[in-house]
Amino acid sequence: MGALHYGTDGVPFTFEDRLLSHLKAVIVGKLRRGEGFMLTWTEPEGGPSHSIWLYPSIPLHFVFDREEHFPLDRSIFEALATGANGSDGLRLTTPI
Repeated sequence: MGALHYGTDGVPFTFEDRLLSHLKAVIVGKLRRGEGFMLTWTEPEGGPSHSIWLYPSIPLHFVFDREEHFPLDRSIFEALATGANGSDGLRLTTPI
């Protein structure tokens, strides 16, 4: 499991490494263009739901449990990017 550390406090949110590598590609692409968006997900097994606003001025740090050498699956990347570009933001509803 990897982690996305968010904000000045570096609050960690854990994701499976493969999903995190896809999220990183989408997030970096959006932030490079100066675009903010909402990321929403629910933790497994009835855990809490989270929504965070991702914006270029908010610190992010990606930490992977193992070496980050995951080939990106184009269909997964495109589905995530489409969600990130929507008015409701990116909603993670199922694991990849």
